[in-house]
Amino acid sequence: MKYQDFCGQRTFSLEEILAFGHGTLLEDAPEGFAARFPIPPMLMVDRITSIETQGKRGRIVAERDVRLDDWFFQCHFIGDPVQPGCLGVDAVWQLIGFYCAWKGGLGSGRALGCGEVEFTGQIRPYDGTVTYAIDIVRFADLPASGSSIAIGDAVVSVDDEPIYTIKRAKVGLFRDIQYPDYPLRSANSTGGKMES
Repeated sequence: MKYQDFCGQRTFSLEEILAFGHGTLLEDAPEGFAARFPIPPMLMVDRITSIETQGKRGRIVAERDVRLDDWFFQCHFIGDPVQPGCLGVDAVWQLIGFYCAWKGGLGSGRALGCGEVEFTGQIRPYDGTVTYAIDIVRFADLPASGSSIAIGDAVVSVDDEPIYTIKRAKVGLFRDIQYPDYPLRSANSTGGKMES
């Protein structure tokens, strides 16, 4: 897929999401384009059903099918399988990072936090579909550093019943923080503060 087509596309299939995670979706990615979805088992998205923008705001809606044999049901907890709530929060971060790249941001994505998380339900092995509906309340491109940041409010539902609310989830894309030579020790093999 060409980069221009990527930035104009409004839905993404599982095959496209996996290719994005492997860094093979774009034929002509611009220099510095390093954003990725995590690959399975950490990938928490099967399809993006809509993505749109209007200035500094936007919206992204995605889904994931619950699988009886999902890895987390095998260990969380024995005799009481439930999807960890933190994976729903991570899914929201994954999608906001994707939104930043889709809006033209460059660099690698990193979660920057969230203001408030509330769980009012759970995801169990025989549930059907998890839906993530995220309203991007602010997108900022920071040209001086080559970074971009998006903040979103999300509702996570299972089979159309809202079960999580996440306020002010924040993700940034940052230039030159990649660690592509893992596991070799190199300049980016240790952590530290990211500058925006």
